[in-house]
Amino acid sequence: MQWATGGLLFLWITTRGRQAGPGYSWLLKGVFAALAIGAAAAGKPVAGVGVAATALATMSRRRPIWFDLVAPVIGTVGLVAATHDHSLGLVRTLVGTAFLGCVTDAMLLGHWYLVQPKLGRAPLNELNLWLVCIWPFEVAALLWPRGMVSVLNGSIDDGWGGMLGWFWVACAIATLALALVTIAALKERAYSAVMAATGLLYLAILTAFGTDLVARALLA
Repeated sequence: MQWATGGLLFLWITTRGRQAGPGYSWLLKGVFAALAIGAAAAGKPVAGVGVAATALATMSRRRPIWFDLVAPVIGTVGLVAATHDHSLGLVRTLVGTAFLGCVTDAMLLGHWYLVQPKLGRAPLNELNLWLVCIWPFEVAALLWPRGMVSVLNGSIDDGWGGMLGWFWVACAIATLALALVTIAALKERAYSAVMAATGLLYLAILTAFGTDLVARALLA
């Protein structure tokens, strides 16, 4: 549900200026609707079905662009309702939603340049800037006690002699570094710079998921 909600939110951020072709919106809505259906099957039926149905219903090109916000709003309400623990858990859920959705959309948008090579670089650059801005909130929320600080100082046993804690640190640092290098790559004029940026985002999505999911597993 986090993945679908965050992805649909940043899809709206990308498409609100109507620069990317409609096929990009259809593709991502289909992907994230499928993830929402998976969430429904995994125990979030109302929110999952609502997100999937709304995402698919807004594929019409004649809709007002703000209609695309309905699905992520439904998903956010579902995530808030499903978070029964303390406020820190809610912060981690919502920030993680934005973090995972942003990096996923950035990687998928990089591939879309193969379909629409004349698309300006501003949408892809914007997603990377968002990723850089969200990163400190994601890391801070996961470090905050009782968080990854407890894993790093040994208060929480990761079962691997502390290795997973340092693996998390490496993933977090690498995610920020890859986003910054991608922004730098996009400043180059050659079209190959976009493909290089996409390759970097392939790595960033792996390290971003390592940042979020390793911490979630250790702190569960």
